[in-house]
Amino acid sequence: MARRSKRYREVLAKVDRTKRYTFEEAIRLALETATAKFDETVEVAVNLGVDPRHADQMVRGSVVLPHGTGKPVKVLVFAKGDKAKEALEAGADYVGDEDLIKKVQEEEWLDFDKVIATPDLMPQVSKLGKILGPRGLMPSAKTGTVTFDVAKAVRDIKAGKVDFKVDRGGVVHAPIGKVSFGEKKLLENLAAFMDALIKAKPPGAKGQYIKGITISTTMGPGIKVDVNDIRNLLQKYSGD
Repeated sequence: MARRSKRYREVLAKVDRTKRYTFEEAIRLALETATAKFDETVEVAVNLGVDPRHADQMVRGSVVLPHGTGKPVKVLVFAKGDKAKEALEAGADYVGDEDLIKKVQEEEWLDFDKVIATPDLMPQVSKLGKILGPRGLMPSAKTGTVTFDVAKAVRDIKAGKVDFKVDRGGVVHAPIGKVSFGEKKLLENLAAFMDALIKAKPPGAKGQYIKGITISTTMGPGIKVDVNDIRNLLQKYSGD
């Protein structure tokens, strides 16, 4: 087992492993224990009461965080004609059709973070499944990345849209910002994410949907949150 650094052990000592913190306490503690020399990402992990092996229990969706993620995002758009022009005007980093499809296919070029495609180009884009799929980059109608409204899709991603999907273990992970955001912005981002996750509850989910929540920074320890504090978080920090 890897030996933890002195810094990590000192940080870990500040976290009560037996306690379930409120969201406000957890975010405050996460910021206090973020001692790296770079601006750490703050992440939430939610353990769900679903079995993703069953189609009616799959959880996936997206949310535009009110304060973004703090990370610049390079967007590639597969589009042509007027839609290509719209994508460029909206701020897309790369726009093209057959030329870019060929570049990704032949060179396995991956200098981008998100991919959008118009429906008419999906038959060609689908050929890139083996390259884009394993990296979570394949456009999907379910996450709004297969659309003719490319301008809105680009703007949403640039503004801080986060896609989420439950993994095989029944856990959803999502970034909610950077340490430099401060407590209030992180809580508002967290409220937006939790609201979207609750709304994404699948029809096949039975019993307790949200079973556990952990907040952490890039280099910090996990801080467990009391799931009963969700209503308080949404009431105080949701933009609805």
